[in-house]
Amino acid sequence: MKPPPDPPEPLPSSTIDAHTHLDACGADTPELLAAAMDRAAAVGVTRAITVADDLASARWVVDAATWDDRVVGAVALHPTRTADVADDDLVEIERLAEHPRVVAVGETGLDYYWDFSPPDAQQRAFRWHIALAKRLGKPLMIHDREAHADVLRILFEEGPPATVVFHCFSGDAAMARRCADAGYVLSFAGTLTFTNAPDLRAAAQVMPPELLLVETDAPFLAPVPNRGKSNAPAQVAHTLRALAAVRGMDVAELCATIEATGERVFGPWPL
Repeated sequence: MKPPPDPPEPLPSSTIDAHTHLDACGADTPELLAAAMDRAAAVGVTRAITVADDLASARWVVDAATWDDRVVGAVALHPTRTADVADDDLVEIERLAEHPRVVAVGETGLDYYWDFSPPDAQQRAFRWHIALAKRLGKPLMIHDREAHADVLRILFEEGPPATVVFHCFSGDAAMARRCADAGYVLSFAGTLTFTNAPDLRAAAQVMPPELLLVETDAPFLAPVPNRGKSNAPAQVAHTLRALAAVRGMDVAELCATIEATGERVFGPWPL
């Protein structure tokens, strides 16, 4: 594991990392997780949601969410892990998702970029996770890569849960407007800061501020100025500042807005 990049300038107010993978960041013990969150808190990122992508990581997430009050979890089967899903796997995911420190069903959705799971298997699993989120009354955290039309279609066909979050949103302004009309929350990652992402910045401009979150997706997608390095929750400060600049907002105001949205979507914590 590469060492984390230098810490950003501290934010003027606290905020959250709405999507990270602390186990993949190497913070896979109580001591290492606490250290990662201490580094994040030092720059104003005081809470984080650590997210599973398969059954083993879902088990870990449920344990890790009990180690530190600043961390809660989300569990699901990532769309690229849906080629061979057994009924017992789904039973266990549902059991894990019921845990009180699991605040969302995710990440689930569709990924047509990687050729790891056939589209029909992904779509079946996505529909199942939508139903699970509705049964549990928890937000649905969506992974959508090169599958915008099918993700929106399936949400419409199944009827979305009360709260839907598009993690690492990758659409354009037209898609953002459709999501805003539906009340979906868009979470922006370090890709917002990349020079080759003007469409993403245009999408961020058209969203109502109360439907915005920021995330790292750490250890992936480190924002500029650390693109290509290992990411960590503290680095969400760079993305938040970039989002504030795109929208012409005061950074402290955006911190407060995103923190309020995080509590509205995922519930207040520490629990």
